[in-house]
Amino acid sequence: GRKLAGGFIQSWTSTASNPDTTDEFSRKMVSTEKIVFTHTLQKSEWANTVLATGDLVKEVHQIKQRPGVDIIAYGGGAFVTSLIENNLIDEYFLFMNPVVLGQGMSIFQGAKEPMKIRLNETRHFTCGVVCLHYVKA
Repeated sequence: GRKLAGGFIQSWTSTASNPDTTDEFSRKMVSTEKIVFTHTLQKSEWANTVLATGDLVKEVHQIKQRPGVDIIAYGGGAFVTSLIENNLIDEYFLFMNPVVLGQGMSIFQGAKEPMKIRLNETRHFTCGVVCLHYVKA
């Protein structure tokens, strides 16, 4: 989504361009094709980045028809909610952080009917974060 893209892309670009970095992941993030969904931007200012300005459902279906590897969607709650609402997500990687906020927006608020998903894998990290990988049942 556009709201996340500016800081996200700039951060990886800054890290990758640092001559002292040994972070290959940041270089991979910069060199990977990125698609920013937006209705406000007129042109992309970032390397390897194109804008998707049309209908979300049509744009995502077109992207899914391309040959290649998996698609990862990064975005804020409203963007992810739109993807869920339109049944555009095939797998969920939910990262549970060890912080209780007591309030917040549910990304699943746009689900029109119950979703049948199956836990495929769990991973835990030393920082306390747990990743729950779900697939459509």
